[in-house]
Amino acid sequence: MTISDLSQIPGRRYPARRLTQNLAGGVAPIQAKNFSIGNVTLDPDGGQVPWHNQEQEEVYFVVEGTGEMCLGGERRTLTSGQMAYIPPGVFHQLTNIGTTPLRMIYCYGPAGDVAHWRQELDGTLPKAGVEAPPLPEGARPQCTEKP
Repeated sequence: MTISDLSQIPGRRYPARRLTQNLAGGVAPIQAKNFSIGNVTLDPDGGQVPWHNQEQEEVYFVVEGTGEMCLGGERRTLTSGQMAYIPPGVFHQLTNIGTTPLRMIYCYGPAGDVAHWRQELDGTLPKAGVEAPPLPEGARPQCTEKP
């Protein structure tokens, strides 16, 4: 039996002020073929999964906290207990708009790496409104800072 133990997975910090811990896929002990899943903690007041897209379909489930979810041309507030579906190829972003950490679970399939992790670490994420579609009106700005 292979077990992923969140308390034993250090995860990786990203420039957009978040910690990502892979539970299945990536560097996790569990390597599934059809999905990847992980825990993400966004820092208070602006921690973010920046504007990006990928070929896999995905869901974000907010475990605790409050965030601004941008999906294509839509912008909505997500709170604890809510899940957003992200179709393949659609640009999306989640920003913590609260004063406490936002914790969410992502799940996408099929399994495999998604380019935005490396792009963010390299400082090469496509910029909203320049190399990527613009963010919805009124959205928090995309984090594109280099580490």
